[in-house]
Amino acid sequence: MAKKKNAFYAQSGGVTAVINASACGVIETARANKDKIGKVYAGRNGIIGALTEDLIDTTKESASAIALLRSTPSGAFGSCRFKLKSLEANKREYERLIEVFKAHDIGYFFYNGGGDSADTCYKVSQLSESMGYPIQAIHVPKTVDNDLPITDCCPGFGSVAKYVAVSALEASFDVRSMAKTSTKVFVLEVMGRHAGWIAAAGGLIQDHGIPVVVLFPEIEFDEKKFLARVDALVKEHGYCTVVVSEGCHYPDGRFLAEQGTRDAFGHAQLGGAAPVVANMVKQALGHKFHWAVADYLQRAARHIASKTDVKQAYELGKAAVQLALKGQNAVMPTIDRISNTPYKYKIGVAPLSKVANVEKFMPRSFITKDGFGITEPCRQYLMPLIQGEDYPKYKGGVPVYATLKNVAVAQKLPAFELK
Repeated sequence: MAKKKNAFYAQSGGVTAVINASACGVIETARANKDKIGKVYAGRNGIIGALTEDLIDTTKESASAIALLRSTPSGAFGSCRFKLKSLEANKREYERLIEVFKAHDIGYFFYNGGGDSADTCYKVSQLSESMGYPIQAIHVPKTVDNDLPITDCCPGFGSVAKYVAVSALEASFDVRSMAKTSTKVFVLEVMGRHAGWIAAAGGLIQDHGIPVVVLFPEIEFDEKKFLARVDALVKEHGYCTVVVSEGCHYPDGRFLAEQGTRDAFGHAQLGGAAPVVANMVKQALGHKFHWAVADYLQRAARHIASKTDVKQAYELGKAAVQLALKGQNAVMPTIDRISNTPYKYKIGVAPLSKVANVEKFMPRSFITKDGFGITEPCRQYLMPLIQGEDYPKYKGGVPVYATLKNVAVAQKLPAFELK
């Protein structure tokens, strides 16, 4: 009988309210299969932990601490924005990974992240063929942007969508009560670089009679048309709410919020669409305004997470381990929707070759003809994903979240410098 191998798990990219639920699913399922999988080592700060041999021994954590991850936001082991170059461009990184995997007898690689992470996971999965080291690499999907292909939705999205819908609704009630003599336009900026899924969630408040304008990355921004729409809503209702995606852009491709800098993945650094839009309204229409940027609040809000989202995040972590035990490699577990009403889905699987570096955008059929709202098919898609509450335990008026010991594994190799 072949000797059982250890597993490596890491978190990547922007964290979410439920990524730790996936970590919980991976670790608990591995522990339940201890006859087949040895220890689960976590990478401190993502793939960087593997490259620098900075591993965390999750066996040092109690069962109760791991279970508490299910209701804890952010990344318990630290995340990173670091994308492996191609094997041809930086062979030393791949050789280093093999050295670390060999030194710690790692045969399973679980990478929890979005599109760039899927690309990294796919490259690692090819180590067996290209460099002769047996490794099974499974991608665990996560992204608040909801832009991974094939899977119906991505863990992290349902909770941020719930947060945005609730926050936009509550702020709109505030604006409505003050509109006669004060603020008439409230602008909420949400995440979404190229895909408007999160902004679309703000459109759900139209079900509550709130006049709302949604600005999607998929629709080129037309200032004149936008201002006319806002003015018409204010004249009719006395106020309106604007939900703008950070990725909203002009016809020439320039982001409203572009700062002129780029992140570690080479993406334009965004932030500031809300004040840009709010000032347009003030200068052109003279309406008093307030604006807010949801920023980290939207993706960290575990206190109001979607029960559906938490459940799916855990299930996909569990499914990743099960796929590995079945001998799978270079794949990602998916959510396959069966029906909207009642909401039903099953866990599927997709090849990473069709996931890596592919973005899923909002279908045009999900956006109203005028480009400022969501359609009924979009509403039917979104509603099941924000259903249910999975409140964490509270103590002293605030949630009880896990802070792990994160005990380091003894290093066996010389230091490695990242380039």
